[in-house]
Amino acid sequence: MKAKVAVFGTLRFPPENIEKVLPHLKTLVSSTYANDGCIAYDVAEDPFDKGLIRFSELWPSRESLENHLKASHIEPWREQARKHGLTEREFNSYDLSSDAMAV
Repeated sequence: MKAKVAVFGTLRFPPENIEKVLPHLKTLVSSTYANDGCIAYDVAEDPFDKGLIRFSELWPSRESLENHLKASHIEPWREQARKHGLTEREFNSYDLSSDAMAV
């Protein structure tokens, strides 16, 4: 399946809270793969910037991304993120052209 939308983002938590956040993040990722139709949904803590979580996502359409953002598993994740000290959130989405070159 060819991706039509790419998303790159970051979340920042106090480094001492990362271990508490990870189980909730795992639930988010598992639920997203199981229910939301993503092509790729990759999440990792930055090894050089403790507390920074990086996201990279590929979606088959803008509609599938919008549906993901309204999915039932999103609000419980957001609640846990706030509970564990989310201090920064930045996400950007990009429409991929049909003639984008793969490298």
